[in-house]
Amino acid sequence: MKNMGYRQSQRDHTLFIKHLDSWGVIALLVYLDNIIATGNDEKEKQTLRQCLTKEFEIKELGRLKYFLRTKVVHSKQGIFISQQKYVTNLLKETKKLACKPASTPINPNYKLKEAKKDVAIDREMCQHLVGRLIFLSHTRPNIAYATSVISQVSKKGHPI
Repeated sequence: MKNMGYRQSQRDHTLFIKHLDSWGVIALLVYLDNIIATGNDEKEKQTLRQCLTKEFEIKELGRLKYFLRTKVVHSKQGIFISQQKYVTNLLKETKKLACKPASTPINPNYKLKEAKKDVAIDREMCQHLVGRLIFLSHTRPNIAYATSVISQVSKKGHPI
């Protein structure tokens, strides 16, 4: 990609971007065997497709609909992303589907206290949950703080 004029992002090494003289921009995101290519220059996108076809066996799937458990919806107003199905499955898995939503999942000034009793926790389950919440925080940054608190508490082996 670099020899085609694409620059690798310093923040996300799976992202390659090419700025064109015609004010065009092409972005290429690679994740395992999935590639997303987008941009505002049709000619450059076609050149990219041809180059990728020479190097790899590719199958073009058309407009992006799902990527990494994230639904992508295109409309006249723009592109919208949603992890609703992912959230619903997470709530079902943790038996929290009937819980009431909260606008802010945790008060940032809340002080955690030691548990009065020794309560056994399933550390593996907690780590799995934290991983799923971290993934979810990409589209829901409002849960990032609560996720970090849960992560810290579960690493210490305290009940959540």
